[in-house]
Amino acid sequence: MINEWALVFILLGSVVGFIAGLLGVGGGGILVPTLTSILIYQGIPEHDIIHVALGTSMACIIVTSFSSSYAHQKLKAINWPIVWLMGTGCIVGTFAATFLATLTNAIYLALFFALFMFYTAHKMIFGSSQKSVTKKDTKSKSAAWSICIGGISALVSIGGGSLLVPYLNRQGIRMPEAIGTSAAIGFPIALAGSIGYLVNGLGQTREVSGTLGYIYLPAVVLISLTSVISAPIGAKVSHRLPVGRLRKLFALLLIALGIKMVWVVTLGNA
Repeated sequence: MINEWALVFILLGSVVGFIAGLLGVGGGGILVPTLTSILIYQGIPEHDIIHVALGTSMACIIVTSFSSSYAHQKLKAINWPIVWLMGTGCIVGTFAATFLATLTNAIYLALFFALFMFYTAHKMIFGSSQKSVTKKDTKSKSAAWSICIGGISALVSIGGGSLLVPYLNRQGIRMPEAIGTSAAIGFPIALAGSIGYLVNGLGQTREVSGTLGYIYLPAVVLISLTSVISAPIGAKVSHRLPVGRLRKLFALLLIALGIKMVWVVTLGNA
């Protein structure tokens, strides 16, 4: 890896970690489209670029999700029975979806990612009305939902928090515990997704130095280390800035990044 790219990944990790701490959002929305643009210059084959971006972003989430879940565990804000139940379903859905992603054309993956970013942005701008709890889902229904959540998480490379937290909250789980439980489930999601993208990418990018399957290791190491360092800084700053307004600005950034990724992938596959 060329030295100047190391600096780019360090800067990217710092920004992602800071925003995650500041706004309480995952970094996949920034990492995937940004990596899609960067990896073009790393010698990644055009038809594999978005797969490597997804796999690399997922691998980065391993470290951040573990750090986050550890912090929530110290606060005793994790419902472990739910983690074991839904975590298992999420692992199945996430791992299976990496095979689907491998078979899917990069343009369609980019479009799906962009649509999910638009959905996330809409919730951040207009808020999401929480439904009152009338009847909790059965264990089998929760397991089914977890498989779906895991699948979507793999296709857009997220830890599942944007889907898990609202679901758990509608099940009557108070918000702090829903966030902590979601963070704990995010670790197996990231692990299963990373293994899936690694297995599916074996032999696809072997000519590119630094790759292991669909995971670009130099980016994972540098982004993970710097994001863990900068996240606490963002959390401290969040108490001094108008976070509500910043979340809306960030939502607009997600929309722009989603459009940009579709543009890059479309040109690359034209």
